[in-house]
Amino acid sequence: MKSLLLNADMGESFGPWVMGLDHEVMPHVDLANIACGFHASDPDVMRRTVRLAAEHAVGIGAHPAYPDLVGFGRRSVACSPTEIENLVLYQVGALAAMCRAEGSELRYVKPHGALYNDMVRDPEVFIAVTRAIRAFDANLPLMTLATRDTTTLRDLAREQGITLWFEAFADRAYDGAGRLVSRAQPGAVHHEPELILDQARRIATGQPLTTSDGSDLILEADTLCVHGDNAESVASVRAIRQMLNALSQPA
Repeated sequence: MKSLLLNADMGESFGPWVMGLDHEVMPHVDLANIACGFHASDPDVMRRTVRLAAEHAVGIGAHPAYPDLVGFGRRSVACSPTEIENLVLYQVGALAAMCRAEGSELRYVKPHGALYNDMVRDPEVFIAVTRAIRAFDANLPLMTLATRDTTTLRDLAREQGITLWFEAFADRAYDGAGRLVSRAQPGAVHHEPELILDQARRIATGQPLTTSDGSDLILEADTLCVHGDNAESVASVRAIRQMLNALSQPA
């Protein structure tokens, strides 16, 4: 059984407005997806979050998005492939500069929100994102959604010379294709700690999830995401960390 890396979205505050409980979550995760200023964050928040991740030896990933501060990056923006390539490259470069200033380094890229979902659905968007990564550093893995069938994404990534890290979510509902249920739908986000922990355990041990259409879904993932923006989520992060640690111990 492959050990899952635990990741969380970080650095999503903006000026005096605070989003998330980064200081409480960071000690329990392996990877921090740090916002790059387009959907959240600012230069001060970015650098502070990079420093916090480095203090806890947490791997740092760029979390680029469409230019949508008002919508928190959850709305698709009509961008051409060239525009997507350039906006991703811009954000990755900005976070890499903060990493360099703090004596750390960027380890991967995980798009945020609508860009993340569009990338899974639209090959043109996916290729634009991979071109940005390749232009900056082709050795950086791209984190993307583990779905029922990842063949197309694997083929595209191979053509572009990019490594993929497949991601599953402990606190999101899935549809029959293995994609995330829209946040506009009831039940799209899990809030019950027991349900979140059970879903995390099922993903980690290769057991099926039940999708929104009632079908079974087994996800092959490299990393597991959980959100840490409230007290219940922080408790879930701790419990998932303990569960993953226990699973990694020899029998």
